[in-house]
Amino acid sequence: MAYKIMLDAGHGGSDPGAVYNGRQEKDDALQLTLAVGKILENNGIDVYYTRTTDIYQTPFEKAQIANAAGVDYFISFHRNSSPRENQYNGVEVLLYDKSGIKYEMAENILGALGEIGFQEIGVKERPGLVVLRRTKMPALLVEAGFINSDEDNRLFDEKFQEIAQAIADAILGTLSQETIEDPVYYRVQTGAFQNRENADRMLYQLLDKGYPAFLIYEGGLYKVQVGAFMQLGNAINMEQKLRDDGYTTLIVTR
Repeated sequence: MAYKIMLDAGHGGSDPGAVYNGRQEKDDALQLTLAVGKILENNGIDVYYTRTTDIYQTPFEKAQIANAAGVDYFISFHRNSSPRENQYNGVEVLLYDKSGIKYEMAENILGALGEIGFQEIGVKERPGLVVLRRTKMPALLVEAGFINSDEDNRLFDEKFQEIAQAIADAILGTLSQETIEDPVYYRVQTGAFQNRENADRMLYQLLDKGYPAFLIYEGGLYKVQVGAFMQLGNAINMEQKLRDDGYTTLIVTR
């Protein structure tokens, strides 16, 4: 069965996003979204779009569109901006948290764009962004260079097709590895919640205590889990540590 991916062109319509010398973020985002989507479609991916024309949608509406479509991944494209022109340059990828396959995909996209010539700013957590917080599937937001950087704009324009191909290849490569390797991991689950805020509360508590915790959405529940162990014994040791710390636990596999 083919993967289903929702591509989102940031901003749109009455919301131009960042603007620099008449250049609007919403236009660059849409151009890149459609180019990446075409390559993915040609490689057997079922691609969905939040928009293909210049219309406005709130971030919450974008998340709702993805959730209603039941896609496997959500990827939003933007251009960055800084207070002063030519102050910064580079690319970054934003995530709700650095866990799971979305983190691997983000690192792959960042590295691919770095090979083209962009400075790699990094993969960063932005749990407050609606399109990352309200989507029920792994979600990424790609900042494809600074729109008020002449150097980044030169790269964006001169190597546009290479950029689209690099992003698509990084996505396809990540999905290929997920399919080929498909190892069994043992995880220790500490909670399953219908309410995301309750799950976040437990997640942040575990992270503050130094546990390698993360959040997944599965079966209509937000599940807080710790670790990803290939050996059952290591998972049992982690489970005992969590129980000693007062948590109710369950070992699960993926």
